Amino acid sequence: MISGNKLIFYVTALRALAAVLITNSHYTGVYPTDLISNGGLLGDVLFFAVSGFVLVNIRQSFPVWYKKRVIRIYPTIWIITGIYLLLGFFTFEGWSFAENFIYPTNYHFIASIIVLYIPYYFVVKIRCLSDNIPKIMAGLFVLELIVYILFYNKSYYHIDTVREPMIRFLFLQSMLLGLYFRKNTEKIINRNKIINWIILFAGLGLYFASKLAFVKTGSISSFQIINQIILFFTLFYIIKCFAGIDGILVNLPSKVKKTINFISEITLEIYLVQIVIIPRLAYISFPLNWIIITGIIIISAYLLHIIGSKISKVLDDLTNKLFMIKSGEGA
Repeated sequence: MISGNKLIFYVTALRALAAVLITNSHYTGVYPTDLISNGGLLGDVLFFAVSGFVLVNIRQSFPVWYKKRVIRIYPTIWIITGIYLLLGFFTFEGWSFAENFIYPTNYHFIASIIVLYIPYYFVVKIRCLSDNIPKIMAGLFVLELIVYILFYNKSYYHIDTVREPMIRFLFLQSMLLGLYFRKNTEKIINRNKIINWIILFAGLGLYFASKLAFVKTGSISSFQIINQIILFFTLFYIIKCFAGIDGILVNLPSKVKKTINFISEITLEIYLVQIVIIPRLAYISFPLNWIIITGIIIISAYLLHIIGSKISKVLDDLTNKLFMIKSGEGA
């Protein structure tokens, strides 16, 4: 049986990598060329895959489980959104109260995962579904393909636009891929193969090349779903390759591991704070702008994490007591 540390550390590294990729993709105007500020969607699917991986052991009823997910996320959103509204960085102009605080479309990742938690829960809990993850992913792709052929606007390249509903097919497939790897970790962990890395780097090259081709060549936009297929294929090999070197990652120097753990722990908060910080400091000369922006993001995210975690714990304790009182009254 694989020990707890070995089981999760490569996923911790993947979560930290996802945070770096997403943040880097938002550094528009920071680097000498915006070609460097890329990789956001790859980071997104990594986040969803990691979420699917770590949430596999579900024992509670849906209301209790979903309540915990909401309480983990929402206090942090309320805090940072409230701060940004008070400072004038956010406004209610064009955005309703619900879009800021209940269904937070300012943060597409949160808006997506809070919806996708629902089907994910039932896939995990229903045995005939959890035992057939590859078939579920294939079925989702067939459904996506039908929507793509019949309804999707293929006149221009936009399939990687994260604020469009279509992207949620890919996000849910990524969560299920994480679940699949969790259920099959014993078969792949510490089985490092050169061929997997060759395939991974080929997939990464093909993904970015295809993305550039679709952006530059409008005449091929009808085939843009190919880009998403390549991305999912690449995601598979990223997880497989990192699982293969888990033993190497576990034995990294202590300071490196602490850095990875630290970034992984505050990924949500990094995602939430950067939207305002980056564009307001990008004008400073490179690389000083990168150093200042990155430093402020990390410090702000850490402070937000501390405050949000404390509020989440208080709310979790209160709601647990309410659930116990309600169940006691029912008895």
